[in-house]
Amino acid sequence: MNTRARPAGRNTFYLLTLAIGATVGFGCKVEAPMITEPFADTFDRAEVGPAWNDTGGGYQIKDGTLRIQGAYNHPLWLRKALPHDVTVEFDATSHSASGDIKFELFGDGVTFDPDKGGYMASGYVLIFGGWSNSLSVICRQNEHNEGVKAKRDDIRVEPGKTYHFEVSRKGGTIDWKIDGQPFLSWTDPSPFYGPENSFLGFNNWDADVRYDNLRISPL
Repeated sequence: MNTRARPAGRNTFYLLTLAIGATVGFGCKVEAPMITEPFADTFDRAEVGPAWNDTGGGYQIKDGTLRIQGAYNHPLWLRKALPHDVTVEFDATSHSASGDIKFELFGDGVTFDPDKGGYMASGYVLIFGGWSNSLSVICRQNEHNEGVKAKRDDIRVEPGKTYHFEVSRKGGTIDWKIDGQPFLSWTDPSPFYGPENSFLGFNNWDADVRYDNLRISPL
């Protein structure tokens, strides 16, 4: 987990990356198909494949799961746009004592941290067991300080345990459940949405994490 904060705003490197992505279709936001019916990915194949945009994290398919370690805030973005009101479900397992299961919602599909300095996300960041397995959060762009909108520190990630995540957004309210139990919730008075805020991304700092059985359902 990165603990250093970057000053507010996007840097020049990010803007160049965004421009290149729009030009060559790398995480292209305008042309991405909208999810209008249930979508699933069980990762039962050899490669991550063209449906996903790996921004440099080295994501791999292993034993029928999506595996990542040491991505250092280079998300893997799904190249399909989320509807405004949606439920996202998946299974997640951390094999590290640090926990740190991390994903993003309603991002732009291309943003990543180029230098391990500090990460200003493009949408919402949700982390279970971040900061050495001490804190779980819902964040709006910034993972630190004023960006943290909901948090709890009473539950730790158990290494090797598979959790079922269910996150729904309806209107501006994000409701997060783990194994069917309410976990965190927050209502954004100005919810992200539009061409630059429509994508799901799996993310990672250094923990060894597996993801599986992704399902996305419009509400």
